[in-house]
Amino acid sequence: MVPKKIGKLQVCVDYRKLNEATINDVFPLPFTNGMLDTVAGHEMYTFLDGFSGYNQIRMAEEDQEKTAFVMKWGVFVVVVMMFGLKMAPAMFNGIIMEIFTEYIPGFMQVFLNDISV
Repeated sequence: MVPKKIGKLQVCVDYRKLNEATINDVFPLPFTNGMLDTVAGHEMYTFLDGFSGYNQIRMAEEDQEKTAFVMKWGVFVVVVMMFGLKMAPAMFNGIIMEIFTEYIPGFMQVFLNDISV
C-alpha cells in the first residue's frame, strides 16, 4: 500500500513475473502517419481519452487468481484490467476497435486508449 497525496491508500503490485509468463498478443497498433491522414482535412476534430477505460474491462474469472496479492487484511485478486499488465493496452485497443469497427478508418482512429474523430 502506498499513500497518495490526497490521503488515500493505493495498492501497487509488481506484475513483472506475470508479464514475463504472458503470451504476446499480435494485435497490430496503427501507424501515427496513417492515423493523422485519416482525421486530416475534416471540418472538425476531437480527441477522446479513454484513460479509465482499462478499469471497465473485467478480467476473465479463470485469470483473476493469477493477479492475486497478499496483504495483512487477506488475499485479494484483480477483477478489472489494471495498468501494468502486459496485454492491457492491446486488449483495450482491440475492444475499442471492435466497438467502432464501422467508423474505422472512415473518420475515426484508435491508438491504445486515445480516440481521434
